[in-house]
Formats: sequence, C-alpha cells, structure tokens
Amino acid sequence: MTYRPRWEETPVTNVVTTVADGTAVEGLGAKGSAANAVVEAPERNPARLPGTQNVGAGQLGPTGRIMPDFPEPPALRTHGPARIIAMCNQKGGVGKTTSTINLGAALAECGRKVLLVDFDPQGALSVGLGVPTYELEVTIYNLLVERGHDIHDVVQHTSVENLDIIPANIDLSAAEVQLVGEVAREMVLARVLRPIVDDYDVVLIDCQPSLGLLTVNALTASHGVIIPLECEFFAMRGVALLVETIEKICDRLNPRLEVDGILATMYDSRTLHSREVVRSVVDHFGDQVFHTVISRTVKFPDSSLAAEPITTYASTHSAAEAYRQLARELIARGGAA
Repeated sequence: MTYRPRWEETPVTNVVTTVADGTAVEGLGAKGSAANAVVEAPERNPARLPGTQNVGAGQLGPTGRIMPDFPEPPALRTHGPARIIAMCNQKGGVGKTTSTINLGAALAECGRKVLLVDFDPQGALSVGLGVPTYELEVTIYNLLVERGHDIHDVVQHTSVENLDIIPANIDLSAAEVQLVGEVAREMVLARVLRPIVDDYDVVLIDCQPSLGLLTVNALTASHGVIIPLECEFFAMRGVALLVETIEKICDRLNPRLEVDGILATMYDSRTLHSREVVRSVVDHFGDQVFHTVISRTVKFPDSSLAAEPITTYASTHSAAEAYRQLARELIARGGAA
C-alpha cells in the first residue's frame, strides 16, 4: 500500500494569487492548474524585519524609556587628544569586536579620527577590517614586550576614512606570561599609546573575553568602558563581576576610569527573553544603559566576511543606523569628542 500525504488527497479551491500587474485572481488548487497565473511573492525588506525597527525620538524605546533626540554632532576644528574607551566583557560572543568595528566606523563618519586597538590574540578585529594578520611582522604584541618600535609604523589605515587600526595576531597570547615580571605591568599599554593619543579623537580597545592581565592593561589605559551585553541570561550574570573589577581598577590603578555605558546587543523584540533581559539590566543599572540597542541580524557576519563595517557594507540597513545613533549618543553623553 502506497502512503500518500493527506494534503495530496485534499483538493484546494479558490486560491487567490497575485499576478504581475498586482491584480488578485482566483486560481485552481492542487487538483487543477494555475500555470497561467504568475505568482509574485511579496518583497521582504531586510532593513525592516520584525524586531529590528529603529525607534524615533520621543517614542518608547526598547529599554522601556523615552528615546531622546541625538542630534548630529558638530564638526571638529582640531583633533586630539583622544579619549580612550575599552570595549570589555569577560564573556565571549557578546558583540565586542562587531561593536568596536562599527562604532569606530560610525564615529569616523561623524568626522572623528578613530584608532582601533586589537587587544585580543584571536585577531578578529584585524581580520574584520581586512588586515592579513599572519603576514604581519610587527603588531601590538611587539609594542608591549619589545623596545625600539615606533607605534606610528605599526598603525595601519583601513578602507574607511579617518579609521585606523593597530593589529594583533596569535603572538599576543604570549604577552601575559612575558609581562608578569615587568615593573608596573598593568600600565604597559598606557605607555605604548602615549605617543599617539594626540593624533586621534577616540581610541577604541577591543578586549579579549577574560579579566586577565591584558584586559587589566586596557582598563588602566582607558578613560571609559563600554560593556556590550548580549540579551541573554548567562551574559547578564557576568556583568556584576566585571563592574566589580572596574571598581577595583578605578580604586587602585586608574581613578579616572568610568563606565560610559552598557550596550544591549543581539536584541530581538519578538522574543520575551530579550525584552526581559533588557528590562532587568535597566532596572539594575539605570541610565548607564544606552538607549540604543543593537538588533540581531545576518548582516553582521556578512559584513565581517566582506571585511568592512556594516556602515559601508549595508549603509541603509537598520543595523548601520543603530551604530550611527550609538555614535551620536556616545558623543551626546560626553563619551567622545
């Protein structure tokens, strides 16, 4: 006996299809023929998928607060000295590298000179901007552990105007061991960056997913910290430990350090879990949470594969607009020039 699915045995009638000129016609179903009817599938705009829409000023935002108006920042007549910001979270996969690349590109669009520092041995920041990491002879690792290198020779220009990078590769993984015996080992990165801070308006440091010596160096060298937080329960649990570490560094090593904001990433308003995580973070940290949230979209891995920021890869996409809004919000908060 041959099994036939139930839908094959059930005639379907009065199927309404849409032909090319947009008129609706009645066609035959499974038992008939509708070969002459041209079905036109509705176009789906990826920039407006459910859960990714931007919220206008004066409306209730995804953080449960009224979205302020973040105006276009004025142009700068001069550049420098830079404000150094560490992009930090000890949990991996929360959007640190993606946010470093795209926030840096958005700030560069605002006329700011931006330097990105790849401080993760995985070198994802460098790869994400098209730097051939395994061909490099001198990286941030050499600046940390060797004398005689000029940091200006290590800086590489990217395809984005006003956006430069100090690259890293797997060599950086040896730096923590080699720095253990150094005097003032927590302040090595601050010494490395000192000759170049006057050339830029913002320096963004992409930290590795740990609270080891490299991350402590990044926090000691920085004026502020941005904490990307995936809208997921396990990511939220580690924020308290990170804030405690930041408070210790502020107390013992870097009194000027402050939390610039907590950035909700991989947000999807269609899921109750995302909304509850954002609500819980706002309840605990209040105005430290950015009004801007970054939604989950396939455009981010696509732009990483293309080795360019989403602001150039898909400039009209809502994710690109979200990072532009984040750049304006950071400037409005005083976190950038």
